[in-house]
Amino acid sequence: MSLLRKQESRCRLFPMWGVAWIPVCTGMTYEESIFKTMKVIYHPRYEEVYASDPAAKAGRMECILKEISPLYKLVHPEPASVADIKLVHTEWHLSSIQRMPQTCEVALLAAGGAIKAAELAMSGEPAFGLIRPPGHHASPDSCWGFCFFNNMAVTIAKLRKEGRIKRAVILDFDLHYGDGTDNIFGGVADVVYFHPEARDRQEFVDSIALFLERHKADIIGVSAGFDRHVEDWGGQLKTEDYRAIGKLVKEFSERVCKGRRFGVLEGGYNHDVLGKNVKAFLDGLS
Repeated sequence: MSLLRKQESRCRLFPMWGVAWIPVCTGMTYEESIFKTMKVIYHPRYEEVYASDPAAKAGRMECILKEISPLYKLVHPEPASVADIKLVHTEWHLSSIQRMPQTCEVALLAAGGAIKAAELAMSGEPAFGLIRPPGHHASPDSCWGFCFFNNMAVTIAKLRKEGRIKRAVILDFDLHYGDGTDNIFGGVADVVYFHPEARDRQEFVDSIALFLERHKADIIGVSAGFDRHVEDWGGQLKTEDYRAIGKLVKEFSERVCKGRRFGVLEGGYNHDVLGKNVKAFLDGLS
């Protein structure tokens, strides 16, 4: 592209009252101007119905895409490698998942999506992995709760192995405790896992704020489950609470780890509200 074409691509026509359309140079391309700065990691294969559980149900990804795809640039991931998976899972566990070819392929893409989100975060761009299957119930040698590989754990372990981070914080606001993540990192002092519990929505959000005030990290990863919503299984949080949580994570990352923050999808099963809840979280996170 010539210098003139590059310059033209950064100018837009805007209507001015009483005058015809006038060119305004914004310093960004058209694509940059219509999308928010945060990127969303997504692959069409996440729409496949790879199992018979609620996380794999048809339409789940589409209801989220409807809300966020006009706002964020979508980035395709590569599948995680076998070596990546073996950072936190045993050979036996990997082999057991490989006996379900379609599920294994999509699960590897999900882990790869989490890795891609973290790579963008490390470069200074916040990111969200709109991925499935979820992962926080996957332990080194077993899994349950609609999970197969622990996407968050694979990602944090990879960053640590490569020497890119030393200390990580994982916030998991899903309705259910991420026993798999805890089983993997429970004995690792430099990886802090937090799953808040509270009697009401305000106490829940406040507990996250208090936790983040007390910790430092090189990156923060969020296992973002939306099944605690008032119209989902948990019946506790409102949509605006997810925006508040996203903002807390953003402020923490900017204060202590150069803005390095990313999230990955875990639970959330009411398609009528799931997209709006994800959008609210991303509004705060970005």
